[in-house]
Amino acid sequence: MKIHHLRNATLVIETGNKVILVDPMLGKKGTAGPTFTLFRFKPQRNPIVDLPNNAMEIVEKTTHCLLTHLHPDHLDKEAENFLKSRQIPVICSVKDEKALRKKGLNIFQTVDYWQETEFLGGKIQGIPAVHGYGFVAKPMGNVMGFYIELPNEKSIYLSADTIYTEDVHKVLTQLKPEIAVVACGTAQLDVFLPLLMNMEDILKFVKNAPNNVIANHLEAVNHCPTRREDLRKAVTELGLIEKIFIPKDGESKVY
Repeated sequence: MKIHHLRNATLVIETGNKVILVDPMLGKKGTAGPTFTLFRFKPQRNPIVDLPNNAMEIVEKTTHCLLTHLHPDHLDKEAENFLKSRQIPVICSVKDEKALRKKGLNIFQTVDYWQETEFLGGKIQGIPAVHGYGFVAKPMGNVMGFYIELPNEKSIYLSADTIYTEDVHKVLTQLKPEIAVVACGTAQLDVFLPLLMNMEDILKFVKNAPNNVIANHLEAVNHCPTRREDLRKAVTELGLIEKIFIPKDGESKVY
């Protein structure tokens, strides 16, 4: 299995002849959406960086697309147009099916929470995700993580935009994914608590993950203050650096 990190939460899983695009934000710098903060962090239209040069070459090979939720930093207009023009088969939460069909996307499969279903010759199940601490999680809407087992490949847990919850803990300690992807940007709006894990919970995730961890959702949207360097320093201090891959945009790794 080869995992390409493109930008923010956009990644590509290559396995055999299948190429699975996850949470595509494909627009140029500043075109995916408005700034998410006006005064807590510098207001900038998102994304705040361009896609890496090799990104579209990888994206062009897409055979399937997996969506965790509908926020514009996980599915922008450019990505919608790409998916529609090619009628790429899309896999999503049962809760998002209606909205995505309305956009004209080709819904190939829906997934429910904790329900295991067949997926590309293997299995997939939806994992609950909570997009923020406290009150803010409700207006953030439905989010779904995915636990995936593909034939002759390492199992992978895409935890999606979430804080550390009992469900996240259950996946790490009971399902024991061989690769676990975690959103590390600690996103925060001008008001309310963070929308993603704070550093303490990121470190708990890395510590409790039984195997490899991939960090994403870093340095690509204006409301995510955590830098790759901050994360690298924190995991190094705890002796966990060997467990975690903190990719630059455009970097990939074979597992």
